[in-house]
Amino acid sequence: MPASLDTVLDIRQALASFIQEDVGTGDITSNTTVPADRNAKAEIVCKTGNAVVCGLEEAGIIFEMCGCSARALVRDGSRASKGKRVMIIEGNARAILKAERVALNLIMRMSGIATETRALADKAKPVKIAATRKTAPGLRYFDKKAVVIGRGLAHRMRLDDMVLIKDNHIALAGGEPDKCVRLAREGAGTAIKVECEAKSEKEAIVAIRAGADIVMLDNFTPAQAAKTIRNLAKLGLRKKTIIEISGGVNHKNIKQYAKAKPDYVSMGYITHSPKAVDFSLEIMTAKTKS
Repeated sequence: MPASLDTVLDIRQALASFIQEDVGTGDITSNTTVPADRNAKAEIVCKTGNAVVCGLEEAGIIFEMCGCSARALVRDGSRASKGKRVMIIEGNARAILKAERVALNLIMRMSGIATETRALADKAKPVKIAATRKTAPGLRYFDKKAVVIGRGLAHRMRLDDMVLIKDNHIALAGGEPDKCVRLAREGAGTAIKVECEAKSEKEAIVAIRAGADIVMLDNFTPAQAAKTIRNLAKLGLRKKTIIEISGGVNHKNIKQYAKAKPDYVSMGYITHSPKAVDFSLEIMTAKTKS
């Protein structure tokens, strides 16, 4: 994911806050059991088979912030088998242990998201998989980056990225999706994309004719989605909009949804409920400064 200077600084600030949250006033265990002048070399090992590795860049920054050097042995996005070494760390032993849990937590979570996204993306080809804003507070950039590493789409990062009119907006605006689209277009201007949720084929048609750039078919069955997309094509509306399918999509039915030929399928599941990939940090060598 391309990042501006402000984003890079925000990322480093977030990582620093993660370390502070974990360390508090100090690592009592390491400070009382490990000699202060002990140096060590450690490795991070994948404990799960067929994982898509993600988060090594962030882990490297975390170790560097704690005064260690870290070298990734594989690239984010590569597959790792059980027992695969993915990173080597060298530095003060206490510093390595201080950074260990935060670094591993990010690698485990981001790799879990990337692995799940890759599995779904492979099933849905050529239809793309997209994330939603159902991310852990404070972790959105990292969750979304993991989706992209897994060959998915980030979708909206924040509420100011684009207009996404959902059922509550429509209800509060008087129950008329076309009115919401027109209001959004007038208020946001032509440079901002406008997406509108549709609960039925009729609502999809209304939203497109009102000028929506993207229409989300929400909680349609695969058959309903396919029928709606065919009918939009017959009406000459299919090429005027991007079609997103969302709601009720899972590993069992994603191929059916892909056959409906939307532009992409969005899933909150890939960021709010992924199974973490297990990684561990293991000390390889240790010695006291001479």
